[in-house]
Amino acid sequence: MHNFFVRLKEERERLGMSQQGIADACGVSLRSQQNYEKGERSPDAEYLAALTTVGADVIYVLTGKRPESSVSTLSPRAKALLDNYEHSSEEARRAMDQMGGVLAKQSCCPSKSVANGS
Repeated sequence: MHNFFVRLKEERERLGMSQQGIADACGVSLRSQQNYEKGERSPDAEYLAALTTVGADVIYVLTGKRPESSVSTLSPRAKALLDNYEHSSEEARRAMDQMGGVLAKQSCCPSKSVANGS
């Protein structure tokens, strides 16, 4: 598991999560999370399964390889948008989610006014 712990930390940071936040989401203590990221301990299968629920790429964490289809099928514009989203604060992500929903409704149904909720 060479560099497993480096990739685990990298995924946590990519998700914009603190050690405590990911520990809570995966059902372990902060100390356990710290030990995983230092390479002092290895997590069990339950932890890895929980890690997927927060959006981590567990295959990458384990192997160092990302699935080709996950990124290669995106246009450069979509990749840039995704990169901006992933490197934004949680507050900014919520704003982007809301704005994306509004814009999608407008492009889907341009005759309807979003302002009056119809």
